[in-house]
Amino acid sequence: MGLIITVIIGLIAGAVAHRVLNSRGGFLGSLVVGLIGALVGGELARLFNLHVTGGILDRLIIAVIGAILFLYVWKKLFK
Repeated sequence: MGLIITVIIGLIAGAVAHRVLNSRGGFLGSLVVGLIGALVGGELARLFNLHVTGGILDRLIIAVIGAILFLYVWKKLFK
């Protein structure tokens, strides 16, 4: 069940990041961006010592922020 929730959160985070940065990304692109964003956001939360409860909303917010940061850097590097 945890893997399914992670994939769903990754899809949502990737779709939001694509929408915010006005970029294109299909199903697989959104999934990859969202999952990498979740990793980036989780590491940033750990570095800044944020106390995250681990709920779905917390995970979604961190994944969205991480996905936006990841996609922004990716677009700047490969543009």
